[in-house]
Amino acid sequence: MREGQIKSWLWGRYSGLAFALLAATAILDQAHKWWMILGYRIEEKGRVAVLPFLDLVYVLNKGISYSLLNMSTREGQWALAAFAFAASIWLWVWCARAESWLMAASLALIAGGAIGNGIDRVTLGGVADFFLAHAYGYSWYVFNIADVAIVAGVCGLLYESLIVSRKGATKSL
Repeated sequence: MREGQIKSWLWGRYSGLAFALLAATAILDQAHKWWMILGYRIEEKGRVAVLPFLDLVYVLNKGISYSLLNMSTREGQWALAAFAFAASIWLWVWCARAESWLMAASLALIAGGAIGNGIDRVTLGGVADFFLAHAYGYSWYVFNIADVAIVAGVCGLLYESLIVSRKGATKSL
């Protein structure tokens, strides 16, 4: 492969924006987690009510979403972290080929969130989650900034594929 081919494979039109967003997501996520653990000392405080529908808690999730695929061993956490980092590389390659800023930004948010949660798995032995949304006696899962970024990225990709691409398809008819 020539240098130009490698560069186009790893760097595209929106890669600068995507890299900044990916790095900001991972850094913000990690800074918030370490502040909550070491500065605010959330584990000692237990459940802290913030709003009528939002509490702060500390949960170390050793599985994936909703604690599925619980991997309590160190090797299991390393395997999940390796998967997160491999997925982030794949997302980056996809991002380098993105044809819109929304697709690039969405992929960067997902990759940045995956990297943030992957770092937790290596350093903490699981993913640190803090936000507990609840209403009318129902509680949702506990989540963190990386999870918010991943969900926002998925929403962006869905919007891009269902709304934006359909508009382009109807114009070409």
